[in-house]
Amino acid sequence: MTELFIKYYQYYKSLGDKTFEQLSEEDVFWQNDPGSNSIAVIVQHLSGNMVSRWTRFQTEDGEKSWRNRDHEFEVHLTTKDEVVQAWEKGWGVLFEALDAVTDEQLCQRIEIRGEPHTVADAVLRQIAHYAYHVGQMVFIAKLKKESSWKSLSIPRNESGSYNEKMFRRHDTDPLPQHSSPVCFAEDDEVRDEYRTDS
Repeated sequence: MTELFIKYYQYYKSLGDKTFEQLSEEDVFWQNDPGSNSIAVIVQHLSGNMVSRWTRFQTEDGEKSWRNRDHEFEVHLTTKDEVVQAWEKGWGVLFEALDAVTDEQLCQRIEIRGEPHTVADAVLRQIAHYAYHVGQMVFIAKLKKESSWKSLSIPRNESGSYNEKMFRRHDTDPLPQHSSPVCFAEDDEVRDEYRTDS
C-alpha cells in the first residue's frame, strides 16, 4: 500500500517537473495579478509544508514550531534555480519519510496541529493538498505560456486516439496487485467471487 501512495506522489511531482521544463526564470515569478501567487510562492509553501509535515512525522507533530507558514507566501527566493532547489528539497524529505513506512505502520496514530490522524489519513490528506497546488502551478504556467504551452495531459481533440492507444496497450495486461487502495485483487482476504486469480 505504501508503494501505491508513493506512486501517486511521484506522479504529481512529475507534473511539476514537466512544468518547470517549460518555464523561464521570469515565468516562475510571474503573477496574473497583484493578489495572486506566483509559481515561486506556491513552491515556497509546498516545500515548507513538506519539510514540516514529513520531518520525524511519526514522533513529532506535523506542524513544527520552527515553521513560518506566513513567510512562505512572501517572495524570498530570487532565481529559478533556487525555486527548483526548494521544490526538490521538499519532495526529498517526503520520499525519504515514506520509504521508511511499512504497511503495518499505516494505522499508527500521528498528529498534525494536535489533531490525531492515522499515518494513512495523513498521507491521503497531503496527496490532496499537493495535487491542489501542483494543479495551480500547471494552470498558472498555461496562462503565462499561452499558445506555446505543451499539454501535460491529453491534448484537445485527441481523446479518441489516446483512448484507442491505451486500450490496445492494456488489453492483455494483468491487473497489478494492489492497483488501487480498494482493489486487492489477489489478496487472500478477498472473497472468492471477487478474486482474479481463481
